[in-house]
Amino acid sequence: MSDASCWGILREREHSPDRENDDAEILKLTGKHLEARGFQVTFKTAEEVGEADPRPLGVFLMCERLEVLDRLHALEVRGVPHVNSPHAVLNTYRDRMIAHFSEANVPFIDSRVVSTDASADAGALPVWVKRGDVHNTQAGDVTFARTREGVAAALAGLAARGIRRAVIQLHVEGDLVKFYGIGAGARSDGGPAWFRWFYHKDQHVAGHPFDPLQLARAVRRAALALALDVYGGDAIVTPAGQLVLLDVNAWPSFALYREEAAERIAAHVALRFAGAAR
Repeated sequence: MSDASCWGILREREHSPDRENDDAEILKLTGKHLEARGFQVTFKTAEEVGEADPRPLGVFLMCERLEVLDRLHALEVRGVPHVNSPHAVLNTYRDRMIAHFSEANVPFIDSRVVSTDASADAGALPVWVKRGDVHNTQAGDVTFARTREGVAAALAGLAARGIRRAVIQLHVEGDLVKFYGIGAGARSDGGPAWFRWFYHKDQHVAGHPFDPLQLARAVRRAALALALDVYGGDAIVTPAGQLVLLDVNAWPSFALYREEAAERIAAHVALRFAGAAR
């Protein structure tokens, strides 16, 4: 049995700290543009995705929890198109992402996956200690540590919450750049089909010179390595002009470019869903 509508799955509230409204807005605006293209859209929370639900025409999703992704993957293997694929969202879990980036030679920050229940060698300091799976959900998921004692305390805090693996990332000084991208296909210059970057607002920007096209190409390579269609993240421009990716995540809020991005995402999703509609 098939449902004539597409599903838009909202991100879990605990995975959108201080971003609940922004995340909901980009998804709902994308749905509005899909409806303008003739699609019927039903929005669901992650908790409302049930195994007995009628099969939808397609799914566009921001959810991240493993059990929900497993349910959606069961639909995907039955021929229901997803943007992003549940497998791609799972690839953004930090421990998996590091392995994919290493294999694809993506210029990513020096990172190590460690156990939270053992004494880890912090290496060069300072570092960032991050939970090894999903991105920031609450205080303690990402901790800046200047000392070995700080690293040990951050790992112990994660272990106490039942988080078994962490990522230790070297801290690199420079200008923090945020980026958004849509589509795995390349423009003629090698960048993503749609790409925007901007400086993170809570910083003093030194203005280190860099090549935006080099950033766009690196981001597209990262998206391909993770199989993402809709993505965003952070990079550092060092004083020497080196570009290093810090994080890539699935379907960010696109807050500064919401109207433009929603229309482009809807066009991308409509192409993916067109075969199922026929």
